[in-house]
Amino acid sequence: MDTDDDGAEQQKPTPHPRTTEPEAGPEAGTEPEPRRRGRVPARVAKVALALLSVVALAATGYAYLTYHQVQGDLHTTDVLGEPDSPDLPPPPPADDGAEDILLVGVDARTDMQGNPLPLSMLKTLRTEQTGTINTDTLILLRVPKNGGKPVALSIPRDTWVDVPKGGQAKINSVFGTTKAAAANQLRARGERDSAAVERDSDQAGRKALVQTIQNFTQVRIDHYAEVNLLGFYLITEALGGVQVCLNHATEDKDSGADFTAGLHTVTGGEALSFVRQRKNLPRGDLDRIVRQQVFLGSALHKVLSAGVLTNPGKLTDLTDALHRSLVLDPDFDLLQFAEKAKGLASGDVSFETIPVLTINGRSPDGQSIVQVDPKAVQQYVAGLVGHTGGGGAAASGGYAQTSINGVTCVN
Repeated sequence: MDTDDDGAEQQKPTPHPRTTEPEAGPEAGTEPEPRRRGRVPARVAKVALALLSVVALAATGYAYLTYHQVQGDLHTTDVLGEPDSPDLPPPPPADDGAEDILLVGVDARTDMQGNPLPLSMLKTLRTEQTGTINTDTLILLRVPKNGGKPVALSIPRDTWVDVPKGGQAKINSVFGTTKAAAANQLRARGERDSAAVERDSDQAGRKALVQTIQNFTQVRIDHYAEVNLLGFYLITEALGGVQVCLNHATEDKDSGADFTAGLHTVTGGEALSFVRQRKNLPRGDLDRIVRQQVFLGSALHKVLSAGVLTNPGKLTDLTDALHRSLVLDPDFDLLQFAEKAKGLASGDVSFETIPVLTINGRSPDGQSIVQVDPKAVQQYVAGLVGHTGGGGAAASGGYAQTSINGVTCVN
């Protein structure tokens, strides 16, 4: 039986009829229907959880702090390149026509040092302690080297894929499963330094995730960026809230979502509930992807155009939040990415989801999964180099998009 983040049984999403469509928060440790593909309208800057964090930090470093100041304080992870084992397939060719950035949002209930968050913080985050880490936001940002339009490609968390060492699994489980196995191996070899176990097992999980996505898409990952739940909370607190809009009232006790129709300004735990809800949504995880993209488009707009970059207090809070929650590969150039962020914020990017066969699939062991044709996915991803958009249903997934005061309304 498949479960949601908190262990509750997942509700099978019902396809929607198709139409022509952190001031820093509390410190850890203290109390305080099947579709083929879609495109988001160019005016709506829609990215996902990890992308907001990278862009926000890039913009901060670009507009306020010096490059070396920001770059030097970041947590880095060297997870790219050749696989550790000769038994694993080599990565795809490096020159695939684009710079490919993997943006990851993880649901880790720990701080950057791997220490468990206290119960009070978990309650604030509207979540519970779980045994494994899931990567619930996965976006491949393709920036064509020929000057073509960038594409931000979302991969649903329940996509059923081949995993590096054999077998199949949901793509969001690869990081956590590999991390847990690596941690057990380290302890069995006598490692007693918990920080070392966390660091090395995280590396193993990230490498397995990168290898899985490279094998799945057949493109080489050039850069990696990751943010966790605590970081998302701190970022939204630092921004002072983000405007979102809903077509209908909705609630979900597991994510903590409880919203009326219309405009809302959400922050902290409420913002997390908004982007993490998938139960009681017509298309489940696919609608959650749209939620995340719209939310973070609104947040990105606020970071880059609503005075945040000229407010030293907000910049200090935002920078602190990102330093406490963001992990990049060592060669990630923030100044270059800041220039790309301007295009993302202005809508000069196409936002897509991989083609899927069904969102109501079942794995051999009975899990609810998103089924795909890997060859079709690879052909689609390769075709995104020089992509100009069009050719599919809107990314809203079959409902007519509306907006209030410039904020796109979603399910």
